[in-house]
Amino acid sequence: MAALLLGIAQPFLGASAQGQTTDRIDGSPVIERLDSASLPVGKTRLWLRVDDNDVGQGYYVPVIVVKGPRPGPRLLLTAGIHGDELNGIGVIQRLVEGLDPATLSGTLIAVPGLNAPGLRNSTRAFTGGHTGAGDNLNRLIPQDTTDHGDEGGGGKRFAARLWSRLMVHNADLGIDLHTQSRGGTYPAYVFVNTPAAKRLADMLRPDSIYIQAGLDGAVEDMLNANGIPAVTYELGAPEVFDEAMIARALRGVRNVMIDRKMLPGTPDLSDPEPFLGNLVTNVDSPRGGWAHVRVTLNQFVKKGDVLAVVTDPFGRPVATLTASLDARVAGMGTDPRTQPGDMVVRLISWDPSLPCLRTGCPPLPRKKDN
Repeated sequence: MAALLLGIAQPFLGASAQGQTTDRIDGSPVIERLDSASLPVGKTRLWLRVDDNDVGQGYYVPVIVVKGPRPGPRLLLTAGIHGDELNGIGVIQRLVEGLDPATLSGTLIAVPGLNAPGLRNSTRAFTGGHTGAGDNLNRLIPQDTTDHGDEGGGGKRFAARLWSRLMVHNADLGIDLHTQSRGGTYPAYVFVNTPAAKRLADMLRPDSIYIQAGLDGAVEDMLNANGIPAVTYELGAPEVFDEAMIARALRGVRNVMIDRKMLPGTPDLSDPEPFLGNLVTNVDSPRGGWAHVRVTLNQFVKKGDVLAVVTDPFGRPVATLTASLDARVAGMGTDPRTQPGDMVVRLISWDPSLPCLRTGCPPLPRKKDN
């Protein structure tokens, strides 16, 4: 078996420009950077050794490259940049399992788990240090394509290496899969920043599409800044494999691949047409206590409708949260324990006075953070 594996890997091992080593984990080669163009037709499973950890061992990220026999786009599909967001990993695993390379034009670069220490520790952040504190990797992606591999430390260095050694040089379009983080949930919900990215969102067919300015350091927005159409796709709640949400996203990703002529067939547009919004309003609690949410995801609400009631430990109401405008429910807390200032319900709506992409408006300026 070892000889067979070595024979399979022979076409791409030892190419120093690609950064391969002679190491193997569970039979799969270890690399230090990815050059998808140098890989053979078929499915190739690799480990990207991103950096050293604090006991001198490696942080390894799984990479699956599915290459077709015909030319076509390179789709970068990533998940798990936040370590408590798991549905996207299920999407990638199911997609790769069911994908026949012979039917593919172009290349799928799939990464089912970007944040190695966060996934291991079940934390949103890159918790690479012994203190337990960590960085949000999805705010640390560089904008340029320079290899920043030896700059900074911790999450900054890890994110920069993911970007320059894995992502930006191996993508013509991108989908970054997320969920809400611990204590909350989303519907199927796509963030869009450019007209080209809007086309991806239309094919993904989520419940809602949010036209927004984007964030410095986010995978989606740094890909868009480099002319690579990309979206963030939020898929429900954290810490679970939600089979219905995984199937929904899998259908959408295949639609994108069909639309881009990577796969034969016709897109499946049986899911309802997405609600399009450009304004998100967080409804925060002014008091601490126990939140009793009165609405459901995707429910339409009117200005003044009660969204949630916050009670004290005895069950007595201390705050009633209402809608400030007509909108659709686009997120909510699932943990009833609420601190003052916590978001309890998130609303999405359409404001015609704000910039839009309906008719191909130019890209919106990015924010520093949300």
